[in-house]
Amino acid sequence: MKLYDYYRSSASYRVRIALNLKGLNYEQCPVSLLDNEQCSASYTTLNPSALVPGLDTDRGMLGQSIAIMEYLEDCYPEPSIFPSSRWEKAKCREISLSIACDIHPLNNLRVLNYLHSEFGVNQNEKMIWYHHWLSRGFQTLEALLSSDTHHFCCGDTPTMADICLLPQIYNARRFGFDVGPYPTLLRIEQHCLHLEAFVHAHPDAQT
Repeated sequence: MKLYDYYRSSASYRVRIALNLKGLNYEQCPVSLLDNEQCSASYTTLNPSALVPGLDTDRGMLGQSIAIMEYLEDCYPEPSIFPSSRWEKAKCREISLSIACDIHPLNNLRVLNYLHSEFGVNQNEKMIWYHHWLSRGFQTLEALLSSDTHHFCCGDTPTMADICLLPQIYNARRFGFDVGPYPTLLRIEQHCLHLEAFVHAHPDAQT
């Protein structure tokens, strides 16, 4: 498999973790978002969305990190990145989609760039926007998870929820957001960072 990704992309970071947790070999094909390579003809021919990640499989190209992780789970069910019960699976998806749908898209690079280019939003105003949606999202996650004493979001093994959470915490710190008020999220993060699959997927570990 080939993974078209950008090292700081949250969605790409998710897929790297998932691939690592499942012990799958893959070739990384960097796509520089800062250089707008995702919009090049060579890439959009492969992935018309002009987004990363894109996973090139034996069936063709697949985009969207959640879809990719669901596909990997179906093809390579062990070790699973979902809890075993129907209810816990649904809760896992709730947490994952709270991040992938409610936080990340509003703070995506192309949204921030559009705010600047079309509405003249300056850097300080962009950070106010960025931190607002992070705060709303992290408050939700903390409330969903604070009553649970397990190591990870949905039990004592990592799931798709943890895979989505770690990149979002990384990005929050990168943009100067105070993560201190979210002790449950930080506790889960520390458990994740003891696992090689998460460590090797970290942006700082990419070459």
